[in-house]
Amino acid sequence: MARRAAAEAPPPPPPDDRPPRSHRSGDGNDGQTKMRVLAWISIGVTTAMVAGALTAYTAYRDAFGNINEKSVKEDIINPRPPDTGALNVLLVGSDTRAGDGNARYGQKLAREADAGGKRTDTIILMHLSPDRDKARLISFPRDSMVDIPRCKNEATKQEMPPRRDMINSAYNSGGIACTMSTLETLTGIRINHFVEVDFSGFKNIVDALGGIEICLKSGVNDKDSKLVLPPGKSLLNGEKALGYVRLRKYGDGSDIQRIKRQQIFLSKVVSKATSSELLTDVGRLRDFIAAAAGSVTMDPELANDTEQLIQIAVSAKEMTAGGVKFTTVPWGPDPNDPNRVVWKQPDAGELFTSIKTDTEPTAPEPSASTSAKPKVDLKPEQVRVQVLNGTKTFGKAREVADELAKQGFNVVGVGNYEAAGGASLPKSEVHYAKSMDTAPDYADALAGSVLPKPQPAAGKVKAVGAQPYTSATAPATTGGGATKGTPIVQLLVGEDFDSVKVTKLPDSVNRDTITASEQKNVCT
Repeated sequence: MARRAAAEAPPPPPPDDRPPRSHRSGDGNDGQTKMRVLAWISIGVTTAMVAGALTAYTAYRDAFGNINEKSVKEDIINPRPPDTGALNVLLVGSDTRAGDGNARYGQKLAREADAGGKRTDTIILMHLSPDRDKARLISFPRDSMVDIPRCKNEATKQEMPPRRDMINSAYNSGGIACTMSTLETLTGIRINHFVEVDFSGFKNIVDALGGIEICLKSGVNDKDSKLVLPPGKSLLNGEKALGYVRLRKYGDGSDIQRIKRQQIFLSKVVSKATSSELLTDVGRLRDFIAAAAGSVTMDPELANDTEQLIQIAVSAKEMTAGGVKFTTVPWGPDPNDPNRVVWKQPDAGELFTSIKTDTEPTAPEPSASTSAKPKVDLKPEQVRVQVLNGTKTFGKAREVADELAKQGFNVVGVGNYEAAGGASLPKSEVHYAKSMDTAPDYADALAGSVLPKPQPAAGKVKAVGAQPYTSATAPATTGGGATKGTPIVQLLVGEDFDSVKVTKLPDSVNRDTITASEQKNVCT
C-alpha cells in the first residue's frame, strides 16, 4: 500500500543551482524546514525503529516515495474513547517475515491465520502534552496477560471472539487495528495515530546514524542471537543493535529488563538523530531518510498532516533535554503463571488517567490590564473540599473524595445532595460561599481538576447526611496547607462525572520512570 513506488532514492539536490526559494515546491524558510525535519525526528524519539524514517518530510519529500500508508480505522470494530485533543501515537516494532531483509529474523509462526506473518515484542504508546513540551512513552511488556476484545483477523478479516491472552497476540493475529483497539479498551485512551517499523528499518536506521554506543556492566555471549559484546563501551551497528534490543537471555532474562535496555537505547538514538551534525548535512540526512523509508508503515492522517508534524516538532527540543519520560506500565507477577505479568492496579489505572486527563494547554497568566483582581495561585492542599453525592450510586462521594485526596486536595467532608424532585443530578457542580472574595479562586482550582470541568457557581447548597472525611489510603490532608479562614468549596458529583485529573502518580510508576537525560549517562 505504498503511496508510490520508488526504485531508488532520488539524488541529493544540487547545492548551488536550485531555483529561488519562493519557486521551490514544498520548501519554506530555514526555520520551518528545520521544524519539519524535527517533526519527523520527534516521532522517532519514541523508538529507534522510527527515528530515521520520519525525518524531513517536506524538505526531502522525494525520499519518502516508498513509505507505506495503511488505513485501519474501518477494522476497529469496538467503541472508541473520545478524542480529547491530545496526541497519542502507538509505535510497534514488527518482525514481519515479508521481504528478503526480514525473513532471516522473523519467527516461524504456528498459526496460518496470523496477521501476515507478523509478530511484535515492542509496544509503546507515546503521549505528547497539550503544550507539546513534554512526552511520556509507556512501554507495555509483551508478556502482559490482558483481556483482548473482539477483533478482526488482519489476514482473513473474520471476527475473532474476545479472549484472555498475552498483549502481543493482539498484534500477531489482529494486526495494528486489534492492537489499537485492545489498548484503547484497556486504558480508555484514544490512540490518534500509529507507526510500524520492521527489522530492516531498524538496522538501516542504526547503520545510517553510524552506529550507537552503549555501555554494559557485564558482557554478552548469546548463542541464539549470535551476539557477543564485552563489558564496557561498544559501538553497535544495525545487526548488533537489533540483537541487543531483542536480547532476552541477559541479566535476569525478563521482558521488563529488556524494555529498560530498549529505553536506554532509544534515548541514545534520539540524541544522535537530532544532533546538528546530522541535520545540517544534506547528503547524510537524505541517506538517513532513504535507509529506512521502505520499512515504515503509518496511518495516512499522520503521514499527510504537515500541521500535525509541526506541532510535534515543538516538543523535539525538550525531548532531547529531559522532557521525555520513559515509563513501564506498573506490573506484578501473574498469579496463574510465573512467566507472565499482570498490570498492577490501581496504579496502572492512575497512570492511564493521567494521560486521559492531560488534555488542556497551560493557561496564560492574565495581565494586569485584563484582571482587576490578581488571581490567587493555589495548590491542591490549600483547597478544602466537601464532596456531595448527587447521583443514585451508593458511595460515590467517598469514591470521588478518595481520588481528590490522592491528588493532594484537603477533603474535609462527604455527604449527599438531594436535587429538586429527588432526581439524580445530571452534571457535576462546584459551589462556593458568596461572602468570601477569594472563594472563586478556590472553586476554580477545584473545578480545573474535575472532568468534565464544572462551572463554579456562587452560593453553597445544603448537605444531607454530612460527615467528616477520613481516608486510610491517601496521605492525610486535613489542615495541611490550608490556613484558618480559607473557604470550603463544595463538589456536587453528577451523573456526568468522569474522573479527577491525575498529576501525582503512584510510587510504582515513578520508580519505573526515567527521563531521557538520565538515560544518556548509561555507563555510570
